[in-house]
Amino acid sequence: MVPAPLDQHGDVRRLVLDAALDIITSSGAESLSMREVARRAGVSHQAPYHYFGDRSGIFAAISEEGFSALAGAFRDVQESTISAAKAGFIAYLDFARSHVGHFRVMFRQDICGVQENEETAIAASSAFDELLQMVARTIGSSVDPKAAHTFAFTMWSHAHGLATLVIDGPLPNKLLPGVSLDDQIDAVIDLCSHMVALQAAEMGLVPLHS
Repeated sequence: MVPAPLDQHGDVRRLVLDAALDIITSSGAESLSMREVARRAGVSHQAPYHYFGDRSGIFAAISEEGFSALAGAFRDVQESTISAAKAGFIAYLDFARSHVGHFRVMFRQDICGVQENEETAIAASSAFDELLQMVARTIGSSVDPKAAHTFAFTMWSHAHGLATLVIDGPLPNKLLPGVSLDDQIDAVIDLCSHMVALQAAEMGLVPLHS
């Protein structure tokens, strides 16, 4: 097999992915077309097909990249001085707000590629494993798997719901006068973290300190 030349554009695959992310960030995943991706990337119409096959290949690559970045975001806060739950919430919101294109694709089971693409599935599993590690630092490592997963799903649901409301929902338009978006996000994260801590305390669970 003869490798595709990088030509004068440099890393064509990266250019195509970045163009796709720009489109998804500004207009949503449904607006993505191979022709528009090529135009935005400044490459030939065939380049996106060469590297990704079709739209689903682009979505799978974006999802794989997103899950890998999310796993890294969770790992980066392992040594945080604040509670693991709060650090996790902050990491999730920061990731979603700084990776809007990834966020809009990677949890869409109809397009993200987790079910069909092995690399994407591995990246998604890695991100969830990091979430479970954060749960262990929140409630201890001796909790039975069902309880650990319940905490993981609860924390994930709160973080994902808040991120969705911030990015694609009405939350920014519902702020009280004088309250900034960042201040409101911090207040919600504080409340969610406190709720997790209260439930853990009620169950007699002890956080696993790093």
